[in-house]
Amino acid sequence: MPEPPVTGERLGPLIRMLRLRAGWSEDDLARALVAGSGRNTITRTEVWRWEVEYEGRTAGPFWLPHLAHALDVPAARLQAARAASKAARRIGHIVTATPAAVLASLLPPGEPLALSATHTGRRVGMDDAEALLRRVHGLRLADDVLAGGDLVETCVRELRKTVNLFNQTSHSEEVGRRLLVAVAEMAQLAGWVATDIGGKVDPGPLFRLGTSAARQAGDGALAAHLLGSWGYWAANTGDARRGLELVRAAEAAAGSDVPLVARSLTSARLAWTSALAGDDRTALRAMGEAMQQITDADPREADDRLWLYWVDAPEQEVMQARVATQLHRPLRAVPLLRDVLAGYDPTHVREYALYLSWLVTALLDANETEEAAVQANRMFEMAASVPSMRAAERGDVVLSALRHHRHVPEVAAILALWDAPPE
Repeated sequence: MPEPPVTGERLGPLIRMLRLRAGWSEDDLARALVAGSGRNTITRTEVWRWEVEYEGRTAGPFWLPHLAHALDVPAARLQAARAASKAARRIGHIVTATPAAVLASLLPPGEPLALSATHTGRRVGMDDAEALLRRVHGLRLADDVLAGGDLVETCVRELRKTVNLFNQTSHSEEVGRRLLVAVAEMAQLAGWVATDIGGKVDPGPLFRLGTSAARQAGDGALAAHLLGSWGYWAANTGDARRGLELVRAAEAAAGSDVPLVARSLTSARLAWTSALAGDDRTALRAMGEAMQQITDADPREADDRLWLYWVDAPEQEVMQARVATQLHRPLRAVPLLRDVLAGYDPTHVREYALYLSWLVTALLDANETEEAAVQANRMFEMAASVPSMRAAERGDVVLSALRHHRHVPEVAAILALWDAPPE
């Protein structure tokens, strides 16, 4: 099997790194490109412009195969890097900032990223517990603009610190409950981030740990969030039956005294896992309940549960559209996705690319193949700019769907760009 393209890297720095690795000067690379292409239009100045992306300039499609040959690298990797450069220019500075810079800007001020040592027997109070919960939320916000590959090590390290703080210090029962909530929230986030890096970290034990901590803290809504996240991941990775079991367990764990926003989240996960399991009736019923619950919810009822910050009507409309797409009901899915994407923040690159992928498949179902090709190109460019396994997997799904329409010229052009043959 060929290695997948490395996502998130930009074309200019990649060319420079490969050139230096080969021990070449800019002149050397220019001469190799002239010899390989038969065109004498490339000079060291043009190579320099490509490498620094001067005024947004990158090597064009004609030169990518010649660069791949000269630098001994798969053409697909250069294509992905070129898309990342184009996407970064389009969506602005947040995407081009380093992961460390994003984390530094989102973690609470006065609380450095470097981990502080914990001392056995040290007594901690409510301020310590609340500081941990603020850090968890800062990392959640970072997850909106960073992919799993940029965030997983930080999340796992922070989880270990939080568990140690609970186990190795003394505290009151009330503080202990808040520390357990922090463990549960951090475990959920670490597990969620782990689902985005292609199996390098197994999220199951993280979700299990978080569920146990939430139950010990007596927080049924948070336990339901952990179980629902676990079930959502299990269903998405091919075990729909296990996913349904976990989401049903989430319903039971929540109990009756939970915010409607949290209920809407669990109902939407039940709808999705049911759709994957082929249970159309349950999927439609649960999605209807999720939409009604989010409509009836008082936004203030979840103020003390920051992990629900992202669950709102537009997000649930996306899930409604995804369920409709999975059930092959494009006339419902396409308008919903268009409306959501029209107002969605494109700096949330991974989610933007994922939502575009659902729009592409819905448009194909609706036989709108030319428009699907346009949206697919946008999706591939966005997905190439982040190291996200979820985005890469959805890209494979879109490619598979597009191949059935390769007779359409617009689709054929997209396949020629993005459906690279194995190197």
